Amino acid sequence: MKPPLNILLVRVSSLGDVLHNLPMVADILRHHPDANIDWVVEEGYVSLVRLNARVRKIIPFALRRWRKSLGNKATRAEIGQFLRTLREQRYDYVFDTQGLLKTGIIMGAARIVPGGRKVGLANGSEGSGYEGISRVFHTDSIALDARTHAVARGRLVAAAALGYSVDTPPDFGLPAADLASRPRWMPAQDYAVFFHGTARNAKKWSGANWIATGRALAPMPVLLAWGSPEEKREAEALAAQLPNAQVLPKLSMDEAVTLARNAALAIGVDTGLTHIAAAFLRPTIELYCDSPKWKTEGNWSPVIVNLGERGAPPSADEVIAAVKRLKGAS
Repeated sequence: MKPPLNILLVRVSSLGDVLHNLPMVADILRHHPDANIDWVVEEGYVSLVRLNARVRKIIPFALRRWRKSLGNKATRAEIGQFLRTLREQRYDYVFDTQGLLKTGIIMGAARIVPGGRKVGLANGSEGSGYEGISRVFHTDSIALDARTHAVARGRLVAAAALGYSVDTPPDFGLPAADLASRPRWMPAQDYAVFFHGTARNAKKWSGANWIATGRALAPMPVLLAWGSPEEKREAEALAAQLPNAQVLPKLSMDEAVTLARNAALAIGVDTGLTHIAAAFLRPTIELYCDSPKWKTEGNWSPVIVNLGERGAPPSADEVIAAVKRLKGAS
């Protein structure tokens, strides 16, 4: 009898990209039910990966914090401990689905059994930050179409290496909504959440559109999340014109995920938290204003509506009509 496969996934960031990698776990276990799957991820996203109970071990990586104090003895000790933890297990397969030098180095440091494989991307997708030097750490480089969806990329890499086909909708392995244990800042009744904030201004949807949509949702509470002082000011400006809106306090990553997980309706621009709501199969409207829809659109459930396209943001009327369709389907 063959021993179970030990598999390491290396996908360290960012929020949306880590999320989009989660279906690899279900795919692998569907074809290798006794496999042990570990994951290296930036420490800020550990809580997201932990929601998938089928990941055996999470190895936190803290480059964003370490590089600020590389001369510090405590930082060097922490890096050393990370490497020791990484190398405790010999793996049959190591998958790097990010394709960067830093993830390639992690792959290079991981240990494999005799005949084990280190598998990564042979090419990037359009507009990605792929770094070709990462291939020097591979035993196998898998080529994909440059317009492969973000969720499909990792799934196809694993399928090519392990010899199966991707023929099911993505399973993110996330738990259902938890309506019984709501934090104090969350309304007891159904609510909508607006994920309006994003680091790139061109990806934002206009304030007038948010206001028109929020007014159309009344009296349903609209929760406004934010992650930076600028986004907080934007949330406050929207709330000033929406009697049913509430600006949330600063949320931790866990709290932001809880917000998305329990929403009766999520409307958001192309950003990680919007995609998280879609992965939890919450009724979600994804707004594409200056990014390609093919790359990240939620295409695995009829309760996800994708509107707009790069250079062609959707109108408020289109979004309000989508809200009505989702309500009619519920």
